[in-house]
Amino acid sequence: MTPEGLWIPLITPFRDGELDEASLQRMVTHYAALPVDGLILAATTGEGLSLDNEEIDRLVLATKAALATAKRQMPLYLGLSGGATVKVVKALHRTQMLPVDGYLIACPYYTRPSQAGLFQHFSTLAENTARPILIYNIPYRTGVNLGNETMLRLAEIENIVGVKDCSADAAQSFDLLRDRPEGFSVLTGEDALFYTALTQGANGGITASAHVETLAFANIRNSLNHGDQLGALAAWRALADVPRLLFQEPNPAPIKHWLWRTGLIDSPELRLPMVPVTEGLAARIDQQIERVKLRAAA
Repeated sequence: MTPEGLWIPLITPFRDGELDEASLQRMVTHYAALPVDGLILAATTGEGLSLDNEEIDRLVLATKAALATAKRQMPLYLGLSGGATVKVVKALHRTQMLPVDGYLIACPYYTRPSQAGLFQHFSTLAENTARPILIYNIPYRTGVNLGNETMLRLAEIENIVGVKDCSADAAQSFDLLRDRPEGFSVLTGEDALFYTALTQGANGGITASAHVETLAFANIRNSLNHGDQLGALAAWRALADVPRLLFQEPNPAPIKHWLWRTGLIDSPELRLPMVPVTEGLAARIDQQIERVKLRAAA
C-alpha cells in the first residue's frame, strides 16, 4: 500500500535512562484513537541513533502490542540509517523478523556519496528486503542531496515506494511532485511546509508536530481532499505557529516537553547529545498548551 496521509515519527519515551514502555503504550493508545495513518519508529524524532538493538526490538514489539490492544490497524515503519551500505543491509537482515510493515531509510550520512553511489546504495537495500522502503532525503542532516533524476530512477524499483522529502529546495520538491510516476508517494517531512506541500500534490506528511494538535493537522488534509482550500488555509493560519514553536530548539526536546506537560508521557527525558528545552522555551510551550486548553473548552 502506498504510504499517504498523516504519519507521526513517534518520539521514544525514556525514564531513568531506560525505555519507558508504560508511557509508550499510553502514547500509542492515544494516537490509535485519532486520524493518524501511520507511525515511524526509531527515526530522528525517535532518537533512533541512541537506541541499541534490544531497545529497537522492544520498541517495535510494544508498539505493535499497544495497537493490537487498541484494535487499530496502522502501518509501522522502522527508521534506519548509516553511512555504509553493508551495515544498513545487516540492519535490514537483523530486523526482518520484527513485525514492521516497511522502512524509512535516510541517505548515507557523513560519507557524501555521488548520485551513482546513492542509486547503488538504495537499489542494494531494495534487493535485500521484500518490504517497502521510503527514502528519507534530508541533506541538511546527512550532507548529501538525492537529486530528482536519481530519485526517479529509484522510483522504478518496485519496493521503493516513496520519499520523505526534506530537501529544503522548493523547486526540487515541486519538480518531483510534477514528474514522479504514479504510485510513488511524496510525504513532506518539513512541518512548516505541510499545507504548502499538500496544495502542490504531496500525498501527506511525516510530521513531528502532529504529536500535538493532531486533529488540526488531519483536518487540514481532509479539507483539501474535499476541495475546501479556503477552509484549509484558515485552519493552517491558526496552526502554523505550532511547528515554529516546536522547532525553535532541536527536535524532539520541545515535543517531549509538551507531551510530558499534558500527561501523555511520564518524563521529558532525552539521551545525550540531546538536552532538555531551555526555561524560556518551556514557558512558551506551557503558555501555548494553556491556549489550546482554553480553545478546546470554548
